[in-house]
Amino acid sequence: MNDTQEDRQDAQKTVTIIVNGQPKQVSKNEDISFKDVVNLAYDNNPPPGPDVVITVTYKEGEHKKGSLVEGQSVKVKDGMIFNVSATNKS
Repeated sequence: MNDTQEDRQDAQKTVTIIVNGQPKQVSKNEDISFKDVVNLAYDNNPPPGPDVVITVTYKEGEHKKGSLVEGQSVKVKDGMIFNVSATNKS
């Protein structure tokens, strides 16, 4: 099976990031938001509740490592690793 030019162009438009140990494809050269990472981690079904606190950390990014909070975003880089955890603050 031969790759077409269109297939190669499509492959160049995405990068692979790792979210909670799982590879995910996202748009290349774009920012990914806290909410986007949480949705990737929990298959668009994050844990509900007023006492749930979600923490997002990353490494291998443009700034090597960091964290995101609600409303923030970071530029994606191929191979970035995100860890997302939900805790109950009660």
